[in-house]
Amino acid sequence: MSNQRFVMRPLVIILPLLLLASCATPPSKINNICAVFDQRDGFLNNWYRSSLKAERKYGVPRHVLLATIRMESGFDGKARPPRKKVFFGLLPGKHISTAYGYSQALDGTWQRYKMATGNWGARRSNFDDAIDFVGWHHKLSHDVNGVALDDTYNLYLNYYLGHAGFRQGRQNNDSSIRNYARKADKMAEDYRRQMAACGR
Repeated sequence: MSNQRFVMRPLVIILPLLLLASCATPPSKINNICAVFDQRDGFLNNWYRSSLKAERKYGVPRHVLLATIRMESGFDGKARPPRKKVFFGLLPGKHISTAYGYSQALDGTWQRYKMATGNWGARRSNFDDAIDFVGWHHKLSHDVNGVALDDTYNLYLNYYLGHAGFRQGRQNNDSSIRNYARKADKMAEDYRRQMAACGR
C-alpha cells in the first residue's frame, strides 16, 4: 500500500506538468494543418475537435478559422504585438496594442465576445476559446457586413480592420492589409486541401 502511494504521488505531479509542457510552445510545421492536428490531439487538448465544434456552431469552415489563427499568431497562445520603444528607443515600453493569444483579440473585442456568448471564463491563451471567438467574429462579419462564411479574404479584412473599418473601405487605401488578406485566403485553401488529403 505504501509503495502504491509512492508511485501515484509522482504521477499526480508529473502528469499535469506534461500537459502544460505540451501546450507551452507553439506547434512546429504550422503551414501543414494535418501536422498541427497530429501535434495537438491529446485527450484534454484536441485542436481538431475544437475546430470541428466551432465550424458546426457558427457555420464557418474549419480551414477559414484555422487560417485566421495561423495568420494572426502562428498558433502561439502567448503571442503579443511588439512593444513601443521609450527613452530614446533604448527601453521597451507598452505593447502597441492589447492583442493577445491565439486569436490576437483586443481587450475590448474579447469582452464583447464574452458578453455576447456568456463564455465568461474564456481565455485568449486557450485554443478552444480562441477558435470559438474567431468563429463568432466571422459569423458577425456575415451578419453585419454580408460577407459569405467561406470568403476568407473579406472575412479576414473584417477581422483585421473591424466591422466599421471594413464598411468605411479602409482596405481600399492599404495595399499591405489587402496582401495579408490574400495570404490568409491562400493559407485557408492550402489547409482545405491538406485536410481533405489526410481525412481530417
